[in-house]
Amino acid sequence: MDQKIVARPLAGDPVAVRKAGAVKASLLTGTILCLLSISSVQFGAALSADIISAHGPFATSFLRLLLAAAILAAIVRPRILSYDARQWKNALFLGVAMAGMTTCFYASIERIPLGLAVAIEFLGPLAVASFGMGFGRKLFWPLAALAGVILLSHNGETWTGDTVGVLLAAGAGVGWGCYILLMKGAGKLFPGLEGLAMSLAVAAVVCAPLGLVRAPEMMAPDTLALMTGLAILVPLVPYALEMIALRHLPTSAFGILMSLEPAVGAIAGFMVLGQVMTPLQMLGTGFVVAASAGVTAAAE
Repeated sequence: MDQKIVARPLAGDPVAVRKAGAVKASLLTGTILCLLSISSVQFGAALSADIISAHGPFATSFLRLLLAAAILAAIVRPRILSYDARQWKNALFLGVAMAGMTTCFYASIERIPLGLAVAIEFLGPLAVASFGMGFGRKLFWPLAALAGVILLSHNGETWTGDTVGVLLAAGAGVGWGCYILLMKGAGKLFPGLEGLAMSLAVAAVVCAPLGLVRAPEMMAPDTLALMTGLAILVPLVPYALEMIALRHLPTSAFGILMSLEPAVGAIAGFMVLGQVMTPLQMLGTGFVVAASAGVTAAAE
């Protein structure tokens, strides 16, 4: 019987050493980008609380999406006339998902604590990750995350989850799940960040009917400057970082890193908004993080 012999590279092989170093550098780059994206999203959301309270989630979402789209379009200069039907379809659906995710999330944190909103929203990508797994595992991790959300919803004295706020966070979760599926297609169909630029433009148009009602009151120079900074912090920087990070990391590593998002959201809520968690709520956050990491590892 013939045997296939695979030669192992010598420890001192300069080619093998260079390749190993390049892989490690790529993984480190992707990890750093992913962590920066998570921090940008959660602290950006926490810092947006006052302006959302003053001007409402619809105008805030519309203006920051519009500003992010304008900034990115000026940088990448998307070749609009060269896109085919598949590219336009992807940009359209991804933009709708972004609009729904952004608007619902900011509307939810106006009503419920940031940590709870992020945990509920995270059920969307968790459902996407568990789809196609065996029946037992498909149920186990989402149920663990749901248990975490229930623990997060009680502060030891009363339930903190406003019904409308919970439903809005769940809507953001649906948008996030769709965003993950469609973002993969955008990375394949469009060069560079052109797909992201087009999708942000679509998202701004989708938010315009509700956002334009109160947007004019945000045209004061100081408010506009603040909104520009927030638009860069969220959504421009994290979306761009995630797209680049996915080129350096395997899907499993990216998913496990993103599972830190509920924990970072809780930290941001505490540091910026003074939203203190009880020990049981901290345990609930741990359940959501563990469920996300577990379903990602199991899916691989």
